[in-house]
Amino acid sequence: MAAPARRLVQPVLFICDLQEKFRNAIHEFPKVVSTTQKLLKASQILDIPVVATTQLRGKLGETCPELGLDAADGVATKAHADKSAFSMWVPEVQQAFKDLGEGKRECVIVGIESHICVTQTTLDLLREGHKVYVIADGVSSCNPQEVPIALNRLRAEGAVVTTSESWLYECMGDAGIGEFKQMSGLVKEFSGKTKENLGALCKF
Repeated sequence: MAAPARRLVQPVLFICDLQEKFRNAIHEFPKVVSTTQKLLKASQILDIPVVATTQLRGKLGETCPELGLDAADGVATKAHADKSAFSMWVPEVQQAFKDLGEGKRECVIVGIESHICVTQTTLDLLREGHKVYVIADGVSSCNPQEVPIALNRLRAEGAVVTTSESWLYECMGDAGIGEFKQMSGLVKEFSGKTKENLGALCKF
């Protein structure tokens, strides 16, 4: 019998503009951060590259400290770029992809805002031939009514709209992989928060 293999072979986690300045402006912002924390922990277990951006950091502030991006004891990123463009597909991120090597990738996106930066990033990645997963319990906007409209558009454009837990299990693909026990523990650790996040962000 062949050794178990992961279902997704070249995933990359995209974290879009989760900055301090937006904390009180975005609908259910703490829930988006919570889902992102779960995916960041999964990225460490499964060795998934992470790219992150800020939008005009000088005006809108740093990435939320609880994510620990680029902190000495936190999660290292392949790119943590500041941008004025709405899409994350900026030169620094493009270079990070080149550094990762050849091949199309499975890009999973969390962050804000659903109808602006998340949408434009998704469209650019699809145009480049990558598969894109948008995490419904990991994206939001200032106005919650924008979210389902954006997600419906991205489905029509070819993105996969799914949940964080569904994506984690699709990423693994097999309970026989060596990291499954750690991943199962992560799912249990976030079980309560996952229910809260789904209830808050996926009811529209």
